[in-house]
Amino acid sequence: MFKINCLNPIAAVGMDLFTEEFTKVDNFEEATGALVRSASVHELELPENLQAIARAGAGVNNIPLDKCAEKGIVVFNTPGANANGVKELVIASLLLASRDIVGGVNWVQTVKDDADVAKLVEKGKSKFAGCEIAGKKLGIIGLGAIGVLVANAANRLGMEVYGYDPYISVEAAWNLSRDIKHIKSLEGIYKECDYITVHVPLLDNTKKMFNKETFAMMKDGVKILNFSRDLLVDDEAMEEALKSGKVGTYITDFPNAKTAGMEGVIAIPHLGASTNESEDNCAIMAVRQMMDYLKNGNITNSVNYPNCDMGVCTKAARITINHKNIPNMLGQFTTVLAEENINISDMTNKSKGNWAYTMIDIESLATDNIVERISSIDGVVNVRIIK
Repeated sequence: MFKINCLNPIAAVGMDLFTEEFTKVDNFEEATGALVRSASVHELELPENLQAIARAGAGVNNIPLDKCAEKGIVVFNTPGANANGVKELVIASLLLASRDIVGGVNWVQTVKDDADVAKLVEKGKSKFAGCEIAGKKLGIIGLGAIGVLVANAANRLGMEVYGYDPYISVEAAWNLSRDIKHIKSLEGIYKECDYITVHVPLLDNTKKMFNKETFAMMKDGVKILNFSRDLLVDDEAMEEALKSGKVGTYITDFPNAKTAGMEGVIAIPHLGASTNESEDNCAIMAVRQMMDYLKNGNITNSVNYPNCDMGVCTKAARITINHKNIPNMLGQFTTVLAEENINISDMTNKSKGNWAYTMIDIESLATDNIVERISSIDGVVNVRIIK
């Protein structure tokens, strides 16, 4: 029986997928697998029996990835499950940045009780006029699940779309409209575009990628949209850019103490994926990945271990091994099995950074002795008998 703990409420459409082999528990300490949305795992003591954490969403800043990897805990996320919800809000924000809709709506509330409100509106509406997005240049940094959807939608709205992503996947490239212009450098996006929207993870080389130096490359009055991560933008530099007119409008889905009250900022309360459909899609994907890993040993969309899939085990047993990505690990595993007179019917090994994952299907039942011997190999952090 696999014990599942939810650190946040998870949509019922996902939880209902769990079969009778899984049971929900209230205590994190008992969990074999944990589901999480926004709750922080950094402060929690990771249970000895915990095998997997599934984040119902894309970002995993709330999970200690290295600590989990060291304990053999596979961390999943759900890339693309909320992509359409974010895309729709990005498109809406292009319009919010172009026409002072927010300012106009707020102004109407100040005169709504005036008997001549209709006349006041006709007289005052010119203060909130803006421009159309058709024909304008949109730069998209990051052409993953969200970036591709934004690019195609903006293209259909008549924008001239420029895309930058040196690591674009084959799948994303196939889904991208042929009208999107592929830009080979960030400088090309900064210099050419009237609007810039960013869809990349927060890494050492993307932290504060919007800064004094990059703002200097941009067109005067550029509109910047951030639906990825707060720390991609240097807030101090953004404030100066807004004051000088270098940036016309900054729309962020991550308000903080600095940006929430900053003039020229439209701060949205992290609504990018806050749709019923996105929450359902994330829950379904997270639960399916969790079940497949715990039952079959397969890894899909892990952020700290490599993806690895051998389907459902049809042999006598399957052994899975989480281990360090160092030489001669496979040799040691196969030596143990040979000495135990165990024949291997199928095997796969994948690596990701410092960590690796091995799946071995064998033609005899796995014994506790085999698990003990493999577990004792230097660099092995977790061994499971799947069947």
